[in-house]
This record gives sequence, C-alpha cells and structure tokens, in this order.
Amino acid sequence: MAIITLTTDFGHKDHFVGAIKGTIYKELPDAKIVDISHDVSPFNIQECAYILKNSYKNFPEGSIHIVGVDSELSPENQHIAVLVDNHYFIMANNGVIGLIISEIVPEKIVEIQLPDSVDGPFPVMEVFVKAASHIARGGTLEVIGRPFNKLKDLKDFSARITNNGDSISGSVIYIDNYGNVVTNIQKSMFNVHGNGREFELLARNKKIKAIYNKYSDIVNFELDKSQRKAPGELLALFNSSGYIEIAIYKSDLNTVGGASTLLGLDYRDTITINFF
Repeated sequence: MAIITLTTDFGHKDHFVGAIKGTIYKELPDAKIVDISHDVSPFNIQECAYILKNSYKNFPEGSIHIVGVDSELSPENQHIAVLVDNHYFIMANNGVIGLIISEIVPEKIVEIQLPDSVDGPFPVMEVFVKAASHIARGGTLEVIGRPFNKLKDLKDFSARITNNGDSISGSVIYIDNYGNVVTNIQKSMFNVHGNGREFELLARNKKIKAIYNKYSDIVNFELDKSQRKAPGELLALFNSSGYIEIAIYKSDLNTVGGASTLLGLDYRDTITINFF
C-alpha cells in the first residue's frame, strides 16, 4: 500500500485533520498515513511549496501527497492530480505544484472529475481523499480526470538578477521554528552570478559579507572560548535545501528571538545581494 502524506494549513485545534484521516481509513483500512505538516500559514502557497519540495523526495516512489492549502474549487482553482518524479500530488491548481517542480517536467496531469463529486467547503475530504484512495488501490489518473495543461505559474516568487548582473533581488519565503529566515535565492544562482566576487547581503539595516555552509562555521574553534563568536551572532548560510538562509547562531524564537524578530523580517520582505 502506497504511503499517503498530508500537508495542510488546518492546524490541530479543529476536526479537519481527524476527519481526513478517518475518511482515508474508511476507504483504505490498511492505509499508511504520514503528516508532513498541518501548520502551514493559512493560504501561504510559498510556505507550503517550500515544505513539500524539501520533504517529498524522502518518501518512496509512488507515494501520494494530499495538499490541503487554498483547496476550494473555483474556475481559477481547479482540482488536479499530478504524477511527477514518480510521486503523486493531489491538490488545487494554486501554484504550489509549479513551485515544487520548477525544474522537473510532470509525467501526467489531470483535472479531477469524480462521479457524484461534492462541490463543498471541504474538498480535501470530499474529493482529494477519494482521488488518493483510487491511486493507492492501483488506479490510473485517466479514470479520475481529464488531461490538463494549465498549471498556474507564480513567476513573482522567483529571485531576479538586477543591476546588469551585479545584484540579486530575492525575498523571504519561509521562517522556520527557530526564527531562521529562508530566502528564495538559491546557492546555484549565487555561485553563477557571483562568480567568486566579493558581495554584501542586505537585510533591513544589516550587511552580511560571508555565507557559511553550516551554522557553527561562524565559530573559530581554534580561538579561546572567551574570544570566539558566541550564540546570538548574525550569520548567513546555504541551508540543506540549497537556499540562502539568514540566522542567529543558536537562537531561540521563544526567548531571545530569532533572525525574523530581531531583524524585523517577514514573509515576502526583500533581500538583496550586491556583487563588487
């Protein structure tokens, strides 16, 4: 039985997650359900895409990923099922899948059209679960939908090269549990356009002139402890997902604060890199 994952902005207070799981078990008593996250910020497409892009590849091929963010059906928000990278995604056509697979060509996309489908306020349970259960039983996408080729493309979420190639203009796409700020500037873009030049990363009124490969790289362990940089220092690094991240070394968002609170950075705020 294929694994079914759940990624939503439903939180844990309400009944929605329990109802979804119960409906899956009614359809598939032997189902294997994994929660990726139910704490996506409400309707935050970029945050949802970042979480999914960096988690789905760790599941076995053939896994089925139900995405419950901005999922209500409308003429501009169709329900779709996508087979890409040997994984199935069941979601609305709201831009999430385009951000996840920006460099991969989907193998198949259908617009979901189930018989006797309910067009109601809870499509994750009423539509997505049925589609996922069909696939988990070995069913094909052609049975549950018709070919679809109008994936929503959110170009405005991409980092841009500016100033005749001497600058990169990016933005905040995710803030993690530590208050670390993830930008949409990828390491590959930085390396290609930086080409080894000196640079300044500008975040609010802060300037950062080095980017590390891990958090502790900011510490020179050859120095005496009294002379080392300590927890609370600002740094930038290439995170495990290949994006530039701004962090406070050993921060705690709930006590001293993290990069997001201490620098006053929020979702979609601008981050600029200037090369010299």
